[in-house]
Amino acid sequence: MTDAFNEQLQKAHAQGDYASLLDLIPYARLIGVECSRVGDELLFRLPANKDNIGNPLLPAIHGGVIAGFMELSAALHLLIFTGSSSVPKIIDFSIDYLRAGQFRDTWAKCQVCRQGRRVANVAITAWQSTEAEPIATARAHFKIEQPLKS
Repeated sequence: MTDAFNEQLQKAHAQGDYASLLDLIPYARLIGVECSRVGDELLFRLPANKDNIGNPLLPAIHGGVIAGFMELSAALHLLIFTGSSSVPKIIDFSIDYLRAGQFRDTWAKCQVCRQGRRVANVAITAWQSTEAEPIATARAHFKIEQPLKS
């Protein structure tokens, strides 16, 4: 991890504002990902953006954008909460699309199901209207590094 990225991560932790961290990730900037802290949890937001539409007839968000948003959310969740010394590397990602992602804001939450010394498993849920009606669920496995010893 670069010193600039590590510095931004520490600053984001201290302030609870992750916008500057997301600005360092080109794909997050491209699709417009936002992140906020709600109590002890992170809440990710993908604002409605015409560039993210895959089917203009519905209109519906492109499935790849939804998957990318969910994968990025999981990686950031791990980076922020595990104290890893580097950005988690994706091993496997599996998504279940449950309904069309309409042209409106989309939200995601992550839960670490299991974390070992080298691998972490994360469950991700994305929704639009209400969290009880998800548009997609996913499972991701990441290779993680142990925190640096102080």
